[in-house]
Amino acid sequence: MGTELQARPTVAAIDGRALADNFAELGRIASPAGVLPVVKSDAYGHGLALVGRMLRDAGAERFAVATAAEGRELRAAGVQGTIVVLGGVYPADYATVVESRLAPVVWEAETPRALAALARAADRVVSLHVKVDTGMSRLGVAPAAASDLLAGLGKMDGVTVEGLMTHFGNAENVDGPETRRQLARFTELVRALEAARLRPRFVHAANSAATLVAPEARFDLVRPGIALYGVHPSLELRDRARLRPVMRFVTRVIALRRIAVGDAVGYGATFVASRPSLIATLPVGYADGYPRALSNRACVRLRGARVPIAGRVCMDQTMIDVTDVAGVAIGDEVELWGRDLPVAEVAASVDTIPYELVARVGARVPRVAAEQ
Repeated sequence: MGTELQARPTVAAIDGRALADNFAELGRIASPAGVLPVVKSDAYGHGLALVGRMLRDAGAERFAVATAAEGRELRAAGVQGTIVVLGGVYPADYATVVESRLAPVVWEAETPRALAALARAADRVVSLHVKVDTGMSRLGVAPAAASDLLAGLGKMDGVTVEGLMTHFGNAENVDGPETRRQLARFTELVRALEAARLRPRFVHAANSAATLVAPEARFDLVRPGIALYGVHPSLELRDRARLRPVMRFVTRVIALRRIAVGDAVGYGATFVASRPSLIATLPVGYADGYPRALSNRACVRLRGARVPIAGRVCMDQTMIDVTDVAGVAIGDEVELWGRDLPVAEVAASVDTIPYELVARVGARVPRVAAEQ
């Protein structure tokens, strides 16, 4: 094995050019609305600090995370601009919000009151985004109570309401009754707030799917997540935007062995050779976020061919059947998903969504900038 393979060769290669192009494409579609890129959950598994810097260099001025800790990490990575904390904040986060100049999402008055006190003591002002529950029944103030909440927040020194938002539960079906009801409720509230002069500067509702298919949901900002990383939110929306995958999850062959008819591969002997076979071992497993559910069901890409998994995905290794691929050698690159093997295809093989696969790539897998 050559010196270039001495490090464990399983990495998530992140294509900054593709990310910047996707950001620009979504901006083109959403215009005149701005883009609030969602980089929560370690940038959907792509690496928060790396992606944050790439988007900053691509011109992003705002970012959305899930937690205050993620916001602090972005600041430490040198990312400026507004950082919206979509999941809300907890008492232990309040100091971080003020120190790191984060903009938390709120839906009640108690949290803003506490933040306002800390902000005044630090001679700062905390920006807030108020979330409205229009039908997902997860987080948010009821539409009927939103006006009173906004009016009360407007009287607090130390905080300012910068945004108003909601979230769709089924935006992939933008013509469906649930999405239409949610959008109608939110639009009615926005109009009422405008009439009462309580409308914040930024109103936002559209996730990736709504950004692509619902102009009336774009308002002032859109919040693309999965589309930013080059994955269409559903197969039906593939023609709505020119997107390129940002992550290539890759590894290399580290061992080859020939087995006879009747020999088993892996835990539980779930693969038994029906012919003389050549089995390759890859240094990737479910501890890296390559799901065990892919065992005997999914394929990888090697030397331009789709190659099936042989046996169960282990914690640290996976075996593949390379019998039909000529010239396989130790050190050959294997794409688990990415440019030539869409993650959506891999996800479909085990009846899940691509969001889950990319977001679960393990912490021990290095995120590296792809060579351009």
